[in-house]
Amino acid sequence: MVTQRRDAAIVGIYEYPKRKAPGVTPLQIKAECAARALEDAGLSWKDVDGLYDAQDGAGMAGLSLAEYFGFRPNVIDTTAVGGSSYEFHAAHAKRDIAAGRCRVALLTYGSTAHSDARRIGTMPGMGGGAPSPLSNMTDPYGMTLIANYAMVARRHMHQYGTTSEQLARIAVATRAHAMRNPQAVQAMTDLEFQDIREITVDDVVNSRMIADPLHLLDCCMVSDGGGAVVIAAPEVARDCRKKPVWIIGAGEATSYSENGSDITISAAAQSAPRAWAEADVRPDEIDVAMIYDSFTITVLVMLEDLGFCKKGEGGAFVSEQRLRFDSPLKPALNTDGGGLSSNHPGMRGIFLLIEATRQLRGESTSQVPGARLAVAHGNGGMLATSHTGGTIVLAGD
Repeated sequence: MVTQRRDAAIVGIYEYPKRKAPGVTPLQIKAECAARALEDAGLSWKDVDGLYDAQDGAGMAGLSLAEYFGFRPNVIDTTAVGGSSYEFHAAHAKRDIAAGRCRVALLTYGSTAHSDARRIGTMPGMGGGAPSPLSNMTDPYGMTLIANYAMVARRHMHQYGTTSEQLARIAVATRAHAMRNPQAVQAMTDLEFQDIREITVDDVVNSRMIADPLHLLDCCMVSDGGGAVVIAAPEVARDCRKKPVWIIGAGEATSYSENGSDITISAAAQSAPRAWAEADVRPDEIDVAMIYDSFTITVLVMLEDLGFCKKGEGGAFVSEQRLRFDSPLKPALNTDGGGLSSNHPGMRGIFLLIEATRQLRGESTSQVPGARLAVAHGNGGMLATSHTGGTIVLAGD
């Protein structure tokens, strides 16, 4: 493997520990996470000169967030593309740092989706509201967010013979990881999950049908939560408190439905090849795959589009028991428990970066022995319609 360019590294991370946090605002969650992530890196507010925000915590984040945090950034990036925003931010921070525009970038996220009782999965279109060209052909017929994913799952089954049992193996693997993560176990307790334990394929396929063919245990939880990531230039990273985790490849893409398009192909098919090429690594070299898991079908489609297996072979791929952290087969999947069993406050991309960093530092509760390479792939929007894909390849120091 050729030595990759190491222009920027993740040097600080923090995940808000509570998944049910009544009485706390998203902005307060963001501030606490930012402070703790900087502490993790051994840096202070005065070191930060790059602000990256998906406008999730307060209105006009590009105008007000720096004042709230108390620093004056040279770079402000408010790219908001749904759950993949934080992979886009990591890619942008890498480019900005390499170009000398900033030296220390701060990414934050905060949400009280559970406390607000948001109807995320059953909202119409891209969240309802005024007529939009994004959903004006589906909203009148009652299309909901989960219905889009169910439609992808059913199409994948029709085209490739994928089964509900194969999809269920994704939920089984991530729940096994969640049961090793005390924060995930507490999350399931606080969110009133029933019979909290490792689950089986039968548990998943016999759970309540939500949108055919997706069952209850094929779906992510809705939680509160947040996190922060600090990305720094090499000269800063070398002096930080923890060993740096290098961003060695990045890709960004958007996709949408078109006449004659294949809804089983996601934006990852465009973003991933760019990320692999920049990183100069292959998917089969990856030890840990942190893949957005709003639903089990999301993961299966993206395993294919990221290149871990060919299109249509995802069902067989996940049936090989390779997704667990202790499997000799790569990659391990969502070792924090994922959105299915750890947290999903609405946009989960930042947690993919956080857990991938833990793995490459050797700090995960489901640690993959000798983990050297990880990928974090975020999905924003909805499969089967307008959505984005952000792919970040990470390497340990």
